[in-house]
Amino acid sequence: MTDRVPPTTEAGAPDLPDTHGTPAAPPGQGHATGADSTAAETDRGGALIELTDLRKIYQMGDQQVHALAGVNLELGRGEFWAIMGASGSGKSTMLNVLGCLDRPTSGRYRLEGQDVAELDDDALSEFRLRHLGFIFQSFNLIPQLTVRENIELPLFYLGWEADRSAAHAAKIAERVGLGDRIEHRPNELSGGQQQRVAVARSLANDPPVLLADEPTGNLDTATSGQIMALLKELNQQGKTIIMVTHERDIAAHAQHHMHMRDGIVDRIVRDA
Repeated sequence: MTDRVPPTTEAGAPDLPDTHGTPAAPPGQGHATGADSTAAETDRGGALIELTDLRKIYQMGDQQVHALAGVNLELGRGEFWAIMGASGSGKSTMLNVLGCLDRPTSGRYRLEGQDVAELDDDALSEFRLRHLGFIFQSFNLIPQLTVRENIELPLFYLGWEADRSAAHAAKIAERVGLGDRIEHRPNELSGGQQQRVAVARSLANDPPVLLADEPTGNLDTATSGQIMALLKELNQQGKTIIMVTHERDIAAHAQHHMHMRDGIVDRIVRDA
């Protein structure tokens, strides 16, 4: 089912599993905001992510680039989204804002009820650490560290004790099929194994949301399929996954597709 989402005009501008106590959202609940959709969200306890007239403007010399030009959207808990669009459409900026790596210029972004604009830099870093996991195209592993130590990184910043952290990392490594590689370093692993380490690291702090930026971009077709099967399994276990990709076969693994153009959500395909 495809919805055309109209852009927000400039005149209308104002001035991202912890599922305890919250029922998982049924498929197809991510949608553009409106009266009917608000009622639906109220019935199921509210959206996990709410974007209201979200804008991001970059100053490039004497010109302004509107990377996000008024996005209104709600994403439900436990959904799997693929963000698609041409280069310059705003999809990477969208992921950076959802990941609290960049702040919007205006508008509102609420994650699990928290308006992220209300958080200072330290509080935002803490919030990101506890609520978001990241998977990057280039893996972003620390080459001097072992698989276990790379997985443990978020736990170090959370202040976990060493023994507890090591045991937890070993358990997650088993979960992603790397139990026998726990003391290897990244240069001793294949590309697919390195991306599995990155997935494991994103799970270490048990965040409700996983953000994946072209997670298969550096992998061959067979290995890409293995990584997507792993992400789909994690989604089925309750993780909300938001993935940027330009590959249709990779996007096909997601429940819902968000197509961006010129900084707006051009259309949404639900239950793709």
